[in-house]
Amino acid sequence: MAVIRFRALIAAALGGMALLAAWLALRPAPQPDVAPRLPDFVTAPPACETQAFEGSHFTVCRYNARRDEFRLILAGEDGQPLRSLKALEQALGPDAASVRFAMNGGMFDDFGQPIGLYVEDGTEGRALNLKNGAGNFHLMPNGVFAIDSRGAISITPSERFRTAVKSPRWATQSGPMLVIDDAVHPRFEKNGRSLYVRNGVGVRDAATAFFVISEEGVSFGRFARFFRDALGCPNALYLDGSVSSLWNPAAGRRDAYSRLGPMIVVSRKP
Repeated sequence: MAVIRFRALIAAALGGMALLAAWLALRPAPQPDVAPRLPDFVTAPPACETQAFEGSHFTVCRYNARRDEFRLILAGEDGQPLRSLKALEQALGPDAASVRFAMNGGMFDDFGQPIGLYVEDGTEGRALNLKNGAGNFHLMPNGVFAIDSRGAISITPSERFRTAVKSPRWATQSGPMLVIDDAVHPRFEKNGRSLYVRNGVGVRDAATAFFVISEEGVSFGRFARFFRDALGCPNALYLDGSVSSLWNPAAGRRDAYSRLGPMIVVSRKP
């Protein structure tokens, strides 16, 4: 009797092992661990980087229309010009966390108001200025940086702007042009004696713009050649000098100059 029970137990054990083997054979093979996809703002390259050219150093901030969001901002909720990058950061509130970079964006008067065309989110705040006068703004040709309603980026000499850009969503007029159709501005010396910290913008194609600030005083000629020869921009526009300021959160930089006008803000798209 004991022998029969023992044989029954052995048979049951063997049957259980057979069932376990069959289950293991049918079970899907374990999949390798897959790292979760990181958000774009973690994997995206830094917005700004330093480049050397002809012995000078420049911080270059790229705007990619497919990845980034662009804005021009002049005033706070009270309608008064913000005038500084610190005030801009405070005015943005929670949106400041998504800023990739910001920079002064075009020439202005003593009150911080634009002296040329200014379009903010489709609303024209100042009309196109084609008058003659003194100063860098009137070193003709001057020009307009614009992004139209389709998102296309352009820099156009001011006298051609109305026919070239029909529906600007964002626009700022400044001057002089640095590069016009691959040619350096005809009034620039190769390396003039006027050396300032300068900032400007160049457009490589309809989806790519470079906002640049020099890290030391440079001439107009060298600044223009940097856009054309180093960055490959057929058109570039001077934004300002001596007051030039940059906010680059990733580098912990926010320049403190407190008498600015319009400001360019580039953020991560939501």
